[in-house]
Amino acid sequence: MNIEATVRLAQALTVPVIASGGMTSLEDVRKLCEVESEGITGCITGRAIYEGKLDFAQALKVAAGEG
Repeated sequence: MNIEATVRLAQALTVPVIASGGMTSLEDVRKLCEVESEGITGCITGRAIYEGKLDFAQALKVAAGEG
């Protein structure tokens, strides 16, 4: 996941940004949470969940600051 580019996009816009593509691990969730204040309000993941690389329940806990 290209978090730096996502942050640059969020900083350039006046609307909230939802990150999409490349989400593969809980570490990606943690990194996005660290830059949430830059205007990133969420993320989309699919393949990583289907392939078993990302546990959705655990990702929700991390996003909520519980993990």
